Amino acid sequence: MNLIIVESPAKAKTIKNFLGKEYEVIASKGHIRDLPKSRFGITVDEDNQLVPAYSVAKENAATVKEIKDLAKKADVIYIATDEDREGEAIGWHIAHAIKRDPEELPRIVFHEITKTAINHALESARKIDMNMVNAQQARRMLDRVVGYKLSPLLASKIQKGLSGGRVQSSTLKLVVDREREIKAFIPVEYWSIDTLFKTDIEATLIAHKGDKLSKLSIENKNDAEAITKSVSADTFVISKIETKQRKTSTPPPFMTSTLQQTASSKLGFTPKKTMMVAQALYEGVKTPDGTSGVITYMRTDSLNMAAEAVGAVRGIIESRYGKKYLPEEPKFYGKKAKGAQEAHEAIRPTMLHFSPEVAQSFLKADEIKLYRLIYERFMACQMNDAMFEQQSIIFEGEENEYRASGRKLIFDGFYAVTGTEDKDKLLPTLKEGEKAEIQTINPEQHFTEPPARYSEASLIKKLESEGVGRPSTYAPTIATLSGRTYVTIEKKQIIPTEIAFTVTEMLEKNFANIVDISFTANMEEKLDEISEGENDWQKLLSDFYFPFMDQVAEGKEKIISLKLAKPLGRTCPKCGEHELLLRSGRFGNFVACSGFPKCKYTEQVDEEGNKIEVKVETSDEACDKCGKEMIVKNGRNGKFLACSGYPDCKNTKSMDIETKVSEVPCPDCGGEISLKNSRRGAFWGCGNYPDCKFISKFEPTTIKCKEKDCKGVLAQRVYRNKDIYECVKCKTRTPRGEEAK
Repeated sequence: MNLIIVESPAKAKTIKNFLGKEYEVIASKGHIRDLPKSRFGITVDEDNQLVPAYSVAKENAATVKEIKDLAKKADVIYIATDEDREGEAIGWHIAHAIKRDPEELPRIVFHEITKTAINHALESARKIDMNMVNAQQARRMLDRVVGYKLSPLLASKIQKGLSGGRVQSSTLKLVVDREREIKAFIPVEYWSIDTLFKTDIEATLIAHKGDKLSKLSIENKNDAEAITKSVSADTFVISKIETKQRKTSTPPPFMTSTLQQTASSKLGFTPKKTMMVAQALYEGVKTPDGTSGVITYMRTDSLNMAAEAVGAVRGIIESRYGKKYLPEEPKFYGKKAKGAQEAHEAIRPTMLHFSPEVAQSFLKADEIKLYRLIYERFMACQMNDAMFEQQSIIFEGEENEYRASGRKLIFDGFYAVTGTEDKDKLLPTLKEGEKAEIQTINPEQHFTEPPARYSEASLIKKLESEGVGRPSTYAPTIATLSGRTYVTIEKKQIIPTEIAFTVTEMLEKNFANIVDISFTANMEEKLDEISEGENDWQKLLSDFYFPFMDQVAEGKEKIISLKLAKPLGRTCPKCGEHELLLRSGRFGNFVACSGFPKCKYTEQVDEEGNKIEVKVETSDEACDKCGKEMIVKNGRNGKFLACSGYPDCKNTKSMDIETKVSEVPCPDCGGEISLKNSRRGAFWGCGNYPDCKFISKFEPTTIKCKEKDCKGVLAQRVYRNKDIYECVKCKTRTPRGEEAK
């Protein structure tokens, strides 16, 4: 038996379908060994080198044991994780976790999950690339150093719950700087004098009394009125008619950043959603040929394309659209100019016969939308350019000059696949020397507008152009900023919160390199050099670590606390000794006793610091421990009763709420099952617990599961907006209506 270890269960299932019984495929489910969650996990040895203390998390222990057990029986163990730094490192960690030498395990890579690609990978195995592993280790440790040492400092100096990060903080500065520009912006008045010549030709004033006019040339109403008067008295002739051909070049195939940007603008997908849907398309979906990956690897900054795939799509273009749409030679696009990572392919379909028209019957709604985008973009990149006829007419008067422009599409080229939103703007047939009469003159006041806030798409474009982050980091970085309440996203605009300004200002003053976009980009280049064997990862770490730790130590001593602690001139009503202070917290301002932690008295206040009277819901019950009144409280799992004498008496009890009982008996013992609550949410459990430990997230039915050797029953639920049945034991999902088949 041969063992193939991948990252994702979905990928494992797809690959297993392609291989015979002599292969077993198992998923590590991502990183199974990493820096510990509960401590720093990095030490400095006697040579001043940073040493990571990797460990297997408890939740991964079962997976490691399963892989170990299979590895003992395997003749050959293949590492088949993703072909990027992260995947290379995961494979290296897997080898260490199962006590094998990474150098001795064959490493197989593939850009697409198809039968041909998997068989080819097995025939061309290589060794784990330690340069890529070390680049990932360096990135991971840099991020741990910054996050683990900077976040507590922010929490202690500003407020709890804040975090800093190597890429996160420099990205936040971009957002904050844009908002500063918007706030500092002063609108400038300007006027336009658009004119309609007879036969409805719209024209723009481009010169007055021999002076060329720019957009902002007409600065006020008086100037506009004077020019309007001049135009009204002027006589015009058509002095020049110019016609040129312009081309719109074919777009390159997608890479991660451009896919996220296009999916955002055309489909309204967030970057996170785009990557989730793309992951499903890569790892395997249903096709007429069975389950298969239908796009290449979706985390890439390369524009390379397999010659075989290019040849195949050219054949489809010629047969579907004709030779005039096909260039004489295939089009190949270079790598991204700055800091392109591993030699992946661009994102393209893997099976061109699986067209969007065919895929419509197999893919989910979001999957088909994204797949169509990828499929059509790949076809478009191998087609001829679109051609336009550009028209320009100059209307010349004694004092004023106008220009009218128009265009028409004369060859659609790649637009035949992608479509175009550009409409033809045709000008009538005119002759040079003809007189031109004015139909209307429209002087109009305008004001310049501030720069637009970043959208998720434009922020990714900015990060990419600056060389910050990598394809795998764009979406998580934005998600982190939003999750930490540094930004809000409204109508696709990224808006920094007040705390974002406070944090950025503190970092600018004390950790300038952390928020310096060029410093972050330079670090990415150095990581690239490590992955290519041109830089030493330990030197990079030590060059950053020791100066940074000095900055942190200095910051602890010298940075003035920005936490709000305003004395209110009132004595604490609970302890009667200490003064009350107005403080700021993660969820806004509140009043607390200055004697904390000995006295834990607090008051809820509004934005202006006025006390909010909290209504207490009482009950008829008395505390069975101290005799005081029990009051109703809200908890994670709903309402409960608590003693009003808290914290002296901490007695609590559940409220008598009517229990929901299922009409269906327990499928394991026949007992009564009811809806229960836990910290992890509601679930259905057997009343004969602990003798019977049946539980299910969804209420079971009496319909038996059709899977072989499974004795479970089906439960109704909704999955991805579709009504389905799910087995309470094996979790097999069946669309409603097919459970009887």
